[in-house]
Amino acid sequence: MSNDIVTSLVQGVIICSATWVLWKFFRQWVVKSPLDNIPGPPSKSFLYGHLRDLLRLDYWEIHNHLGENYPGIAKLRGPWGSRMLYVFEPNALHQILVKDQYIYEEGRFFIRSNQLVLGKGLLSTLGEHHRKQRKMLNPVFSPKHMRHMIPMFYEVARLLGQAIESRVKGGPQELDMITWMGRTALEIVGQAGLGYSFDPLVRDKPDEYAAALKTFSNAMGKAAIPRRVIPYLPDIRFAGIGHKILEMFPHDGVKDLVKLSDILWTRSTEILTQKREALEKGDESVAAQVGEGKDIMSILLKANMEASGDDKLSEEELIGQMSTLILAAMDTTSNALGLILTRLAEHPDIQQKLREELIDADADKGLDFDALMNLPLLEAVCRETLRIGAVSSPPSSRTRKDVVLPLAEPIRGVDGKMIHEIFVPKDTTVVAGLLNCNRNKALWGDDAYEWKPERWLKPLPTAVAEARIPGVYANLMTFLGGGRACIGFKFSQLEMKVILSVILPRFTFEKSEKSVVWNLGGVRYPAVGKYGGKACLPMKVSLYKGGRD
Repeated sequence: MSNDIVTSLVQGVIICSATWVLWKFFRQWVVKSPLDNIPGPPSKSFLYGHLRDLLRLDYWEIHNHLGENYPGIAKLRGPWGSRMLYVFEPNALHQILVKDQYIYEEGRFFIRSNQLVLGKGLLSTLGEHHRKQRKMLNPVFSPKHMRHMIPMFYEVARLLGQAIESRVKGGPQELDMITWMGRTALEIVGQAGLGYSFDPLVRDKPDEYAAALKTFSNAMGKAAIPRRVIPYLPDIRFAGIGHKILEMFPHDGVKDLVKLSDILWTRSTEILTQKREALEKGDESVAAQVGEGKDIMSILLKANMEASGDDKLSEEELIGQMSTLILAAMDTTSNALGLILTRLAEHPDIQQKLREELIDADADKGLDFDALMNLPLLEAVCRETLRIGAVSSPPSSRTRKDVVLPLAEPIRGVDGKMIHEIFVPKDTTVVAGLLNCNRNKALWGDDAYEWKPERWLKPLPTAVAEARIPGVYANLMTFLGGGRACIGFKFSQLEMKVILSVILPRFTFEKSEKSVVWNLGGVRYPAVGKYGGKACLPMKVSLYKGGRD
């Protein structure tokens, strides 16, 4: 009799579980939702919805379609018929990223997968935990602190200049500029961010660590779909059960991310140990390190030692911040520099004008922070490239509760009636269309898809100023906005400008005859010949013959 009871209980559990799963997946097609009245393109797949299109390495088709055919808001389908919102209207983005940012929080897959690769850093925490970390980090990313670090930036940029010159002094050469940008960005974040030298930029190839970091974008792109499974696995630790399961996960992209997490964790732990030992020995030992104790992590460690109670960051959090700083600062900035060099190679006239601006300012000899930041064409080239170049994949959030999303301008619903606000149910995935906000023709004009740095040398369209775009940088959404805006965007700006100010007066850059495609992984990256290939940006590099007057 007891066996019959157990069997019945097991059967009941199985039936209830199966019923719950079926209801979870199929209710989207049975139960009506306010989102059903929002216009959107039809889905080609019940299993994936539009998710696979959004995560494709050659992602332009769906983003172009949404930007051209919908007024800032569109309904999409997610996996198993779930409903999603795609948003690029500025007022709605302000509501999502600023006013109601704690309702629209990153999905579990984003947080948990970042914990796997980066540990408990800024990209892997939510709510009060995230606010505490950001409060501790804000001072070291301030313009005041950037002014103190600019000599370190120039020192590394000059090493890059020497490395390139040694390879092209005998004549033009084809160089993989994305590798050189990556190595330089890593050394800058090493010295200015961590007080540590990774790569003196002498050897022809990067060391194993730098090479491993450049696989990040490719691995994130490959693992875009499997990342959605991670929240349902055991809790991930760097050496726990979840980690072992992921090591055996039958997917190359996931395995690459696990390897990368191990490499990051090991090196970050070594650096943290060295820095803590130097701090304990006193000021002389700190001054003897790279950066002389002025780097971001040395200042953060000092502040953390003086912090009390709940404000103090744990060992795991400190390592997480280091891993986040290394990977985020290296990959995004180096690939943005690759985009800038590509655009300048496509427009040699602008490349020459920018070179002349830099030469006239003696920028390669080293400028102070304000002088460098105020070079007009350099600023225009950086802004315009970041405007139309999607450096990272569009972020998505999940609503923690029902919420109303107001619209600046009404849209026409599927039923023909005008919609002034949208009721967004709990657990709805919302995708922020940053790229389409940056190139919205209603704001930027009919030439919004074109690369035109000169647009920044005159007053912007009135529509841009009146839109109140919530981005932290130059009316652009590239660095996001609100409490999860990129904390290091000034660091990235300074890094790009210093590197360009050193290499452009000395070298010219032309496109290679090899076909290059730009993939959207976790971060947009170039590859030769086909999507999904190894990060590579071959360019023809020559010594500049003009010189100074």
